[in-house]
Amino acid sequence: MIEKFSGEATADVEVERAIAEVRAGRPVLLSEDSRCALVLSVEALDAGEIEPFKQVSSGAAHLALTPTRLRRLGADRQSAGFITLPSIDVKRIMTLAADAQARLDAPVAVAPSLYESALQLLRLAHVLPAALIVPIEDQTPPGLLTARAANVNAFRGERNGRLRIVNRAPVPLEGAPDSEFVVFRGGEGLRDQVAIVIGQPNIREPVTVRLHSACLTGDLFGSLKCDCGDQLRRAARHMAENGGGVLLYLDQEGRGNGLANKIHAYSLQSRGFDTFDADEILGFEEDGRTFGFAGEMLKLLGVTQIRVMTNNPTKLSALEAAGLVLVSDHRIVGRKNNHNIRYLATKRDRAGHLLD
Repeated sequence: MIEKFSGEATADVEVERAIAEVRAGRPVLLSEDSRCALVLSVEALDAGEIEPFKQVSSGAAHLALTPTRLRRLGADRQSAGFITLPSIDVKRIMTLAADAQARLDAPVAVAPSLYESALQLLRLAHVLPAALIVPIEDQTPPGLLTARAANVNAFRGERNGRLRIVNRAPVPLEGAPDSEFVVFRGGEGLRDQVAIVIGQPNIREPVTVRLHSACLTGDLFGSLKCDCGDQLRRAARHMAENGGGVLLYLDQEGRGNGLANKIHAYSLQSRGFDTFDADEILGFEEDGRTFGFAGEMLKLLGVTQIRVMTNNPTKLSALEAAGLVLVSDHRIVGRKNNHNIRYLATKRDRAGHLLD
């Protein structure tokens, strides 16, 4: 047992530490076979780490961008690419990484797999998916955390396979007083996930289920920009009044992009971009969430047959792929207002959500 915790870190611990370093604005050394590169989030440009990064780069820095961001910049790309930087020009880098009106000002090369892994690490850390990268060919800079690209790429799947229930307790809710909170650990990233078991659902029969991605602005503060808070409370009330159910509250804020990126996207929306265009400008795909681990949560609760309350067909497919029997699906709607009507129409027209 001692050997398990000594010496080289296990794969998931290695990636967890790398995520923490990225979020703290510090560079990480990413390796793949005989290659390695220094990786720094562009968000760290204002975090005091740029001077030592300049010294290491020696004029050989690259800016790696996602295919989504490259398409917004004017390049027809289906895979990540990189731009060679003759100097670390912070203003230029931030313009290329996130400016809504920016266009390419230099050639784009196809990103090697190591750079793809660097962008994946940034996504896991919920920072802007644009990486400053310096290939390391000679001496490795001392004192840097090292992570292997293969471990970064496998992290989500590995973590989802280690889900476990860590605590549960009754928590009476307004409109659903007979409720129990069940906390899971080991899944999506470093975050705990929650199932709220409402009433006394019979798990030997089809159980009413809702997958609800966390929305701080809508769920807690009643934001008028979305219908999330309404969906959350109406689902809980429906379950309480109709034989119970399981509401999975998933920590996947901002369609999996994180709270800071969600607010950044809101800033762009205030300038006229729709919700998906705003995410694309920041380099994100249409939806960064995964739902396979939600199926594992349900199975750990003993649920195998489900009636799903959702407007999102992707959730239905993910639950079936996880091995659950989908008996039926049902729409759940929130109030429409002048602030969210375009958002709802965009989800319907661009993402295929089942909304009238």
